[in-house]
Amino acid sequence: MNTHSHRDFVKALGLGAAAGMTRPARAESPAGKRPNLVLVMTDDQGYGDLGCHGNPVVKTPNIDRFHGESMRFTDFHVSPTCAPTRCSLMTGRHEFRSGVTHTIFERERMALTATTVAQVLKSAGYTTGIFGKWHLGDEDPYQPDRRGFDEVFIHGGGGIGQTYPGSCGDAPGNKYFDPAIKHNGVFEKTKGYCTDLFFDRATKWIGEKRSGNAPFFAYVVTNAPHGPLVCPEEYQQPYAAQGLDEKVAAFFGMITNIDDNFGKLMAKLKEWDLEQDTLVIFMTDNGGTAGVKVFNAGMRGGKGTPYNGGTRVPAFWRWPGVVPAEVDVDRLTAHLDLFPTFAELAGAKIPAGVKLDGRSLLPLLQDRNAPWADRYLFTHLGRWPKGQAAQSKYLNCSVRTTRYNLVCTGKGEKKWELYDLTADPGERTNLVAQHPEVVSEMEAFYGKWWEETLPCLVNEDAVGPAVNPFKEQYWKQFGGAPTEVQR
Repeated sequence: MNTHSHRDFVKALGLGAAAGMTRPARAESPAGKRPNLVLVMTDDQGYGDLGCHGNPVVKTPNIDRFHGESMRFTDFHVSPTCAPTRCSLMTGRHEFRSGVTHTIFERERMALTATTVAQVLKSAGYTTGIFGKWHLGDEDPYQPDRRGFDEVFIHGGGGIGQTYPGSCGDAPGNKYFDPAIKHNGVFEKTKGYCTDLFFDRATKWIGEKRSGNAPFFAYVVTNAPHGPLVCPEEYQQPYAAQGLDEKVAAFFGMITNIDDNFGKLMAKLKEWDLEQDTLVIFMTDNGGTAGVKVFNAGMRGGKGTPYNGGTRVPAFWRWPGVVPAEVDVDRLTAHLDLFPTFAELAGAKIPAGVKLDGRSLLPLLQDRNAPWADRYLFTHLGRWPKGQAAQSKYLNCSVRTTRYNLVCTGKGEKKWELYDLTADPGERTNLVAQHPEVVSEMEAFYGKWWEETLPCLVNEDAVGPAVNPFKEQYWKQFGGAPTEVQR
């Protein structure tokens, strides 16, 4: 794409030419007609867990319809597990650069020095809300109300009812039905199923904000279909009746429940005449889990692996009248790219000193064939034993370009595998012996990235509190006391 056409596109969005310059989100970008942003991200749902991607069992009619109305990024990648993906999405940087190397043990805490996309959008006049799963730190300084969100309706820890020693954990006794949810700093004892609650509260908030002068960013982040695999009986039963394993039936039931809620949200946007003013994105946070054995879209691996099946996820973008519908974009893209894209759409200023790893997707939103330079995407599972970061360079990692995926799995020894994703998308044939020059080049870039990243791992020696902060606050609010002190 040439600069002139990019500027024309940005001008059509009402942002003015300045927002289309090489540096995204210039301060002088006028706040013209900017889109509301609704980002729906589910938890542990893989690329293959959708009817529109060929799954022969799961029923997702609303998301399938949305897929047909959207621009689809078909080579879109995230991190291999949940907190890392959330951190990269929030910061536009690899999660290790903000200290997130795990999902628990204080290593899920997003560094307090990190700048979030919510903060940048808020600085540009957006009102912001999160509904569901945060998972980037449960102590007060790390909470979303301190990281750019005006409205906060979340559970604690990595999942409802989950608690680990230290800071990562949820309110005591929480389950998927009737959970205690932290709403703007105060716990509410809710009634209903968790996914219904998060979508209902997000929809209510959007309804309240639709008549205001400020555009909004709604971050709808379900904990489902993450385990424990629990859903209303009416959603699980149709799958169980097909003879599916109980857990798989519940997993698919949770997805169909998400689909119903997504359909209701989209219907409300239409009823409120917000469709033309709102960019809606549907994506998931890592590769597949319980549904992988049923259907994995021909990919190798799932959550927690550096193969395609661990990081490639759905990414559907819908903005009627602005973003072309029924278009597939096969360029190598990632969660890192949402931050600069949102910032440019908002005409927001990127604070001085914030270096992003992602790129704005605006050129591709205009033209799927726009020039898009190849890139290196780095994946690392993290999760090494405490104190073993420096020794874990080759522990479940990969370097990805458009054509190749260079993978190292196992116990940390350097033993590369190389796959030609163009000829072998299922990653079955290891070409490491045939292309040593490709391996050498990709490994060199990985080594440079690793050395740059190691100093950023600020949580490796962190010591968590004796009592989980969500539980401590819950007991202070409702009475009661812990039966034992957590370490």
